[in-house]
Amino acid sequence: MEQRTLLCLLLAVVVIAKPADEEKKSRVYNEKLSDEEHFVNDEHNPDYDHEAFLGEDEARTFDQLTPEESKDRLSKIVDKIDLDHDGLVTEKELHDWIEYTQKRYINDDVKRQWNANNPENRETLHWSEYKAMVYGFMENMDPSELEDEEGMTYAEMVKRDERRWHLADEDDDEALSIKEFTDFLHPEEAEHMQSIVVTETMEDIDKDKDGKISLEEYIGDMYRGAGDEFEPAWVSNEREQFREYRDKNGDGYLDEDEVKGWIIPPDYNHADAEAKHLIYEADSDDDRMLTKEEILNKYDVFVGSQATDFGEALVRHDEF
Repeated sequence: MEQRTLLCLLLAVVVIAKPADEEKKSRVYNEKLSDEEHFVNDEHNPDYDHEAFLGEDEARTFDQLTPEESKDRLSKIVDKIDLDHDGLVTEKELHDWIEYTQKRYINDDVKRQWNANNPENRETLHWSEYKAMVYGFMENMDPSELEDEEGMTYAEMVKRDERRWHLADEDDDEALSIKEFTDFLHPEEAEHMQSIVVTETMEDIDKDKDGKISLEEYIGDMYRGAGDEFEPAWVSNEREQFREYRDKNGDGYLDEDEVKGWIIPPDYNHADAEAKHLIYEADSDDDRMLTKEEILNKYDVFVGSQATDFGEALVRHDEF
């Protein structure tokens, strides 16, 4: 149902778990560079680069393009990234482009949600109005139907959204400005909202509700085949990550501070890291800058004609 689609925005860093034989699910906040896992089976995932470079919502057609068409369209984007038009794409220019695609996703998403829930475009949106728009369908549903596929009831979703709404409502007037609405939809972007990201993550993973996350709960959140005799190698790696890096105090559990360090890593800028990675991949003369030729020679790293979900950014005419 259409209303259920809106509920998918409950947490930007959370994605629905995939079947046991597919890639793992990630809860690490990645500034919306991509919904793809950055590493799969300890190998760098090129799909992450494609989405980070082009932007998820603007990347839908490259699988239909020939290598020649891909390179032609990529060439046009390189001209936009090279803001000083000196023929060289610097790490900063690449960083700024990646941040731009991230912000464009957020701005487009907020605008779409704001218009849908506030069709008269008033300065603020009241909780009662939002609740009626998103959850009004509940009034005509049988109680037995009021539970989603993940086991959370719609009543619990309302309660969670209302709690997040009040945190975003900085002036406590029960209504959100578009800036506050942005914080509500994308709490990971606002420092004063990050606590709710941690709280919601804890609630999702902590199945026995003891206020901490065990190794079994941690693995079970990303791998539904937990306990199988032959589990993927990445699962063993995640067990090691939990013991060696996530569980800072070595007590066998993750508390709220440890969860925050996991899903919102401090002092780590994903746009910086991705810009450095793309330069590393394409910089053939090791001058820490990229010519258009170097980028086009590695066009598959940036867009990949075989990547089914990437490329629509190149057919838009409003990148800047």
